[in-house]
Amino acid sequence: MKRNPKEQDGSGRVFARRALLLGGAQLAFAGGLAMRMRFLQVDQADQFRLLAEENRIKFQLLAPARGEIFDRNGLILARNTPSYRINIVPEDAGDVEKVIRDLSLLIDLDPDDLERARTEMRRNRNAPFRPITLADQIQWEDISKVAVNAPALPGISTEIGLLRSYPMMDSLAHVVGYVGPVSDYDLSQIEDPEPILKEPRFQIGKVGFEAKSEGELRGKAGTKQVEVNAAGRVMRELNRREGTAGADMQLTINADLQTYVQARLGRESASAVVIDCENGDLAAICSSPSFDPNLFVRGISVADYRTLTEDPYRPLANKSVQGLYPPGSTFKMVVAMAALEAGLIGTEDTVWCPGHLEVAGRRFHCWKRAGHGHVDLNGSLKGSCDIYYYDLALKVGIDKISEMAKRFGIGVRHDIPMSAVAAGLAPNKDWKQRVHQQDWRVGDTVNASIGQGYMLASPMQLAVMSARLATGRAVTPRLIKSLDGVEQPSGAGESLGFNENNLRVVRRGMYSVSNERRGTAYRNRIVPDGIRMAGKTGTSQVRNITAAERAAGVIRNEDLPWERRDHALFVCFAPYDKPKYAVSVVVEHGGGGSKAAAPIARDVLLQALYDGTPPLEAYPKSDRSRIQAQQERLTREIRQSRAAGSDQA
Repeated sequence: MKRNPKEQDGSGRVFARRALLLGGAQLAFAGGLAMRMRFLQVDQADQFRLLAEENRIKFQLLAPARGEIFDRNGLILARNTPSYRINIVPEDAGDVEKVIRDLSLLIDLDPDDLERARTEMRRNRNAPFRPITLADQIQWEDISKVAVNAPALPGISTEIGLLRSYPMMDSLAHVVGYVGPVSDYDLSQIEDPEPILKEPRFQIGKVGFEAKSEGELRGKAGTKQVEVNAAGRVMRELNRREGTAGADMQLTINADLQTYVQARLGRESASAVVIDCENGDLAAICSSPSFDPNLFVRGISVADYRTLTEDPYRPLANKSVQGLYPPGSTFKMVVAMAALEAGLIGTEDTVWCPGHLEVAGRRFHCWKRAGHGHVDLNGSLKGSCDIYYYDLALKVGIDKISEMAKRFGIGVRHDIPMSAVAAGLAPNKDWKQRVHQQDWRVGDTVNASIGQGYMLASPMQLAVMSARLATGRAVTPRLIKSLDGVEQPSGAGESLGFNENNLRVVRRGMYSVSNERRGTAYRNRIVPDGIRMAGKTGTSQVRNITAAERAAGVIRNEDLPWERRDHALFVCFAPYDKPKYAVSVVVEHGGGGSKAAAPIARDVLLQALYDGTPPLEAYPKSDRSRIQAQQERLTREIRQSRAAGSDQA
């Protein structure tokens, strides 16, 4: 059937219109696409070029070399040693487990390290080109074996870094401290942590001087610019900017003296501090027993850590600055100075000591049960009469005693870069009301007069007290001698403003303690006239003695369990005429200060004065054979310790 010509013309016109519309739509689409392409390729070219460049070029941080630590004579205390590690790139290795098995035939691999490496590989499965550490702190001999067999170990590479080491080992552990990997807790304590702190295996100071001087020791990180492909694999290094090494720091510590003191303390739970009276330099700060800080840097085992934490002598605690003890009779010089400066007593005034004193219906006893009879100031220090100071404290009052204690450095936190430096306590009436919501009682004053009750001091503070007594100046402890070669301010201090005659009287009493018969430290005197020692013994109770026990006879320290025995203390300075060093020693639960602490302090003081082993003539004749054997034993121990430190480093 043929269509009408008119119908054919109409269909043609409809088709033409539709074709025109479709062509117009296609043309519009093509025009829009062309405009969009022009926008992206021309107008936005710079922006996309920048994005592409950022994807192509990456910045990586370079860890700075940590500053090293030296003693006052240039002996290194903390150094950076080369540390070799073995890495594997899973992508290059192919059969990772086979490569690990082949590697284990050459060197010993720690199972724990391998497990950590496998865990890290699983976590980084999407980035098989990233190197994973299989073994760290590898010896050079093992590195050589790996290098020789490199063709048979696909994906294995060696790397060198820096590891912190402490050649003095336990001798300076509490002073220098140690470093360790940055933890989440460490990061939470820093307001704006530097990016380098988030890098794997980066270490910071954890305790001691390493922690307190972290800012100076760490340095500034460098950067390197590398080119990576689309998968993120490094193709080549484009640029490098080295970081700034941390500052080298020199301490006031004399490492030889420190090592001797640590050895002399032995296995006692004890501490000792040696301070230079002339400038406040801390020549030795020891806490015993100690530990090897290298164990923490290299990853301490559970067994080793449990041994340290379960030891009743607390080797991890820095007793020299952290430990607080009732100062006992070593505090009597402070009470005497408070009374003398207030003009409440004369040097010839005496007190009758029958062995006890009744105060507010309570009997306070002297350590000497039969009493000392009539005692003046010099005799009270020489024989350590308690009754004299009970009477003195009642005249002076606790507020003046507290004020005097702080002038001598007790109850004051000394600003030295060590962990957990304690402030101690020199209590007064306001303190007890504020802290305990109780009124101060007269019995509290009596207890405080002999360094008991609430009174607390650290061995560091007792050494500062002794130095201030010796000089009359506000000697301030100093631990940093120089920073990158720049000498730090002296701690000599200004005059405390005391009446020199009062100081002279108290010093003379301390001289009598050590140099006159019946002095409590006479057996531990220094013989040569030019270096005579002035000192004071102290014993602080850690338990109450009941009336029944006194009636039956006080139990001797030797017959008590260790933890119930009295603490033994001794403070001293020498030479008496021109003080050079002041020393404090505290032996926890050591019993009497004259038996346990004074011999150590005397030996330490002589070692400091002679800058080495003193001659036997410096000791009383009756002690010389024992001292000679002791010196030979300590020399062997120190030599063995130094050799072990050298081998470990």
